[in-house]
Amino acid sequence: MGVVTIKRAYDEAGEEDGVRILVDRLWPRGVSKAAASLDGWLKDVAPSPTLRKWWNHDPERFREFTDRYRTELDENPAVVDLLNIVRKHDLTTLVYAAKDPQVNHALVLRDYLRDAL
Repeated sequence: MGVVTIKRAYDEAGEEDGVRILVDRLWPRGVSKAAASLDGWLKDVAPSPTLRKWWNHDPERFREFTDRYRTELDENPAVVDLLNIVRKHDLTTLVYAAKDPQVNHALVLRDYLRDAL
């Protein structure tokens, strides 16, 4: 069973990241494909556009966002693809572009995957 971590797309990639999967619906601005050093991009595990727009990265809405996003993940077939990747590798890093390392969807997704393993 693999370990799941998160890392900003703007931070330098390293071998300690293991398998790097971008989990944003949109490509991170200003990051080249070479610099991103990704092993995959699973757009469909990101929050729906409607949920993302509602939340707008507002820290006061993070708790409710977490509940709504987890509900989306419960019914999202792309989660199975991500779980399969995690199970096949010792370490998987979920790559995201949000500015705040404490308030972002990758945290929710990481915890969701840990609960599912």
